[in-house]
Amino acid sequence: MASPTASVTFPVIVIGASAGGVQALLELVRALPAGFPAAVCIVQHIPAYAVSHLPELLRNAGALPARHPQHKEPLRPGFIYVAPPDHHLLLEENHILVTRGPKENHFRPSVDALFRSAAYTYGSRTIGIVLTGYLNDGTSGLWTVQRLGGVAVVQDPQDAYANAMPQSTLEFLKPDYLVTLAELAPLLGRLTAQPAPQATGIPAEELARINLEISIAKGEDMGDQRLFQYGELTPFVCPSCQGPLVQLVEEKLVRFRCRTGHGFTLSALLAEVAEGVENKLYAAMQSLQETRDLLRRLSAHFARQAEPAVASALLTQAEQAQRRAQAVYEFIVKHEALDGTRRPAAD
Repeated sequence: MASPTASVTFPVIVIGASAGGVQALLELVRALPAGFPAAVCIVQHIPAYAVSHLPELLRNAGALPARHPQHKEPLRPGFIYVAPPDHHLLLEENHILVTRGPKENHFRPSVDALFRSAAYTYGSRTIGIVLTGYLNDGTSGLWTVQRLGGVAVVQDPQDAYANAMPQSTLEFLKPDYLVTLAELAPLLGRLTAQPAPQATGIPAEELARINLEISIAKGEDMGDQRLFQYGELTPFVCPSCQGPLVQLVEEKLVRFRCRTGHGFTLSALLAEVAEGVENKLYAAMQSLQETRDLLRRLSAHFARQAEPAVASALLTQAEQAQRRAQAVYEFIVKHEALDGTRRPAAD
């Protein structure tokens, strides 16, 4: 079962959102009453160096106080805690952690990291919610919430501004509730008024792996080889640090982590590799353009030296380099990104 160290008895709601998330969160918070009997923790994706006004917006929209928490601040019901930019928001025992551990799927804060820490610490008292957003941050974390006995809630993709995040969760798990945004606040009112579900027991090794991944998000256990015992070492390298990647499997979901802690889903890793290929193709095009320019310069030099045959041969080579550069460019702009998000059409 989940960590026995947490002594709080109130529900803990963890929410992940990305594109379209601010408006969705404002709509939700407007419908939550003062004295709401649960703590609400939010990861909304935001650029690392942006200024986040989300707590102020949420305070003005509803009846609950909202803020960016301080590291090791106590967790209390009736409050909304928003992850600060470029920091993970984690839960441990009866307080909040604000850390700068490695990114997951290129995100910090990470929805997955918040969800895992909440599930590990609060078990069946956790309610995880995935809202609108692109890509698939939150899928693994919500799987962990459900795995440890918590409640998994997903916004109906047809109701979401960006349906990729909720759609991803539906491909890898069956949520306990699939709702529209308008249905969410009433559902939370019912769930928080009910006793927590029975705690779920899972193998000690799986708990240890979840705990290690939480430690990585805290910025601890960097370079720890223990992670490799929980998965299969692969021939792939981390796009962020070029270290070896270990493959982790959560039922149908495949993920990867490197020794320094960067995490990727299969789709996110494929997108990173595809971007790397594109960058290398642009570098090849630029090298061909440099070759063309050098050959033209040499051709002009030999033309001035009254050696027209050499100048003509060099100019021919320059034209060949230009054609090759153009061919590379056309391939770059015409090819479809292999990001793993497209699904075969139904017959």
